[in-house]
Amino acid sequence: MNTPSVLTPRPKIGLIIIGDEILSGKRQDKHLSKFIEILAARGMSLDWAQYLGDDRAHISARLREAFASGDLVISCGGIGATPDDHTRQAAAAALDRELALHPEARALIWQRIQDMAAEKGESVDPEHPDTLRRLEMGVFPVGAEIIPNPFNKIPGFSVGTVYFVPGFPVMAHPMMEWVLDQRHVDLQRPVQRQELSLIVQGAMEASLTPLMERVEAEFPGIKVFSLPSVDHPQWGRHIELGVKGPAEQMDAAYQALKSGVIQFGATVSTELVR
Repeated sequence: MNTPSVLTPRPKIGLIIIGDEILSGKRQDKHLSKFIEILAARGMSLDWAQYLGDDRAHISARLREAFASGDLVISCGGIGATPDDHTRQAAAAALDRELALHPEARALIWQRIQDMAAEKGESVDPEHPDTLRRLEMGVFPVGAEIIPNPFNKIPGFSVGTVYFVPGFPVMAHPMMEWVLDQRHVDLQRPVQRQELSLIVQGAMEASLTPLMERVEAEFPGIKVFSLPSVDHPQWGRHIELGVKGPAEQMDAAYQALKSGVIQFGATVSTELVR
């Protein structure tokens, strides 16, 4: 007798962005929108995101949850070797592992140090305090794997499906792409329409809630979303009402939603495809 196969659910995809400078407003986050774009180009989507300050205990607690979740998580920032960089140490604490200089990371960082010295026509001492401080950027939790950095060779690292990249967008974004293309090709899907929506005028969001619930119940896997606006320059007061989910269900779910809006007596002024 054959045992029915059980489909393994797709892991959720998360993004952690670390740094007091983001929370204080000194720097604007550029990771969230870019990661969503990178995922969309591969038929993937983001499930959650979180901003954290430079608090080692807080970072460690959140990373402990990430490691245990089985989610595909990319963490941006805090992997340098200055006093306000806590991510490497927090990851080790979350895993209950020691930190150690990764041999591949050491080789890459040492090559970077030599290249920079050669550009200046200088020699370099492998035991100089500055050299040793730079090598600290290759100190990762024991058992970690490296993530190549095409910008300056200073690698990131990963443990399981949690990946750590620098906070600098010019480094982080190609490293994100490497993670998805080298480690998670199996999660990528053909790029399809992500959502269908319509601009509704003449209805309150609360009045349309039963319709939204009915469509979700009728089409499992479909999510209905509602984005109200009171001062849009083109549509004025309106609700953008739409569906997203599996391509094979989207058209039918959208038609059910549209029909319900019309039966309610509201006006559909524009239809959108994204």
